[in-house]
Amino acid sequence: MAINADAQELAALRSLSANIGRDPHLTQAAGGNTSLKAGDTLWIKASGTWLKDALAEDIMVPVAIPPLLRAVEQRDPAADQPQGFAIEALNIRKLRPSIETTVHALMPQRVVLHVHCVDTISLAVQADCEAQIAKRLDGLEWAYVPYRRPGLPLAQGIAERLRPGVDVLILANHGLVVAAETVAGAEALLRRVTGLLARPPREVAEPNLVALTALIGHTGYRLPADVKAHAAAIDPESCRMASGGSLYPDHVIFLGKGSVVARSGEDVMRVTERCGTAPAAILFPGLGVLMRGDASPGADAMQRCLADVTARVDVAAKLNYLTAAENDELINWDAEQYRQKLNAAGG
Repeated sequence: MAINADAQELAALRSLSANIGRDPHLTQAAGGNTSLKAGDTLWIKASGTWLKDALAEDIMVPVAIPPLLRAVEQRDPAADQPQGFAIEALNIRKLRPSIETTVHALMPQRVVLHVHCVDTISLAVQADCEAQIAKRLDGLEWAYVPYRRPGLPLAQGIAERLRPGVDVLILANHGLVVAAETVAGAEALLRRVTGLLARPPREVAEPNLVALTALIGHTGYRLPADVKAHAAAIDPESCRMASGGSLYPDHVIFLGKGSVVARSGEDVMRVTERCGTAPAAILFPGLGVLMRGDASPGADAMQRCLADVTARVDVAAKLNYLTAAENDELINWDAEQYRQKLNAAGG
């Protein structure tokens, strides 16, 4: 394709990326990523950047596709460090490519959108996810990918499930990938798939701001940035689901392992004493949520995401939580520590 046409598509992708990034039902904080293939170059969102900033900042990083795909095929650990495949002469801001660059490289289509759509995640955490998706996406070319850590393990999981014609991936405990030959085609497919997967949230009462404010006192905690985050604590079913553990990677990255739920009669001080640390967020059943004063914007976004996801999960469904080992490998992973560092700096 001509260079001008590539530039036009990249401009269109940046516009779409910003729109996706502004929709908390599609992606949150630094989560999600988009890409465009131009010849042997993959332009992909940089790690730690927010899609909503795609028009205001240069957040796309160029990556050399052939050597990266060879590394994936050879199961070379270098594929887990996509910055090693960045085309430095074009990487003006010296940013790292997304930790999920290998996912985008594996998809044969020119445009790939990976989102943490709350409707998709609400299905992707259920043990019956594959059966539920089959009913909803009948007629589409899709594949289900069991949970693997983002990066090379996920890329290998996708390679095992990918077949000719597939342009939709459902990533267990993670999210959604759609792909097409044009930005317009990818956007249309994204809207179609998310519409087919949509489920209405359970309605909840308003948070008890008076009681929450009283609990704050001089603890250093605060109310969430988004009032909708409270629903995870107010709705009994959502609170039960949240108390069971971590449901998807970005929760672990921005909020820590699982969710801390206050027990009857506990205030902030007693919760922190029981935990041995001050959690990023505390759920007070029936009242709402408190966030640690220094919690990042990413943590606030993910607390809202937890409320949005759990409100859509079937209350009778068995849930698949991340294991202790899966939690640990996310927290101790260099790529995620880098992303956390960027977000702590206000990224």
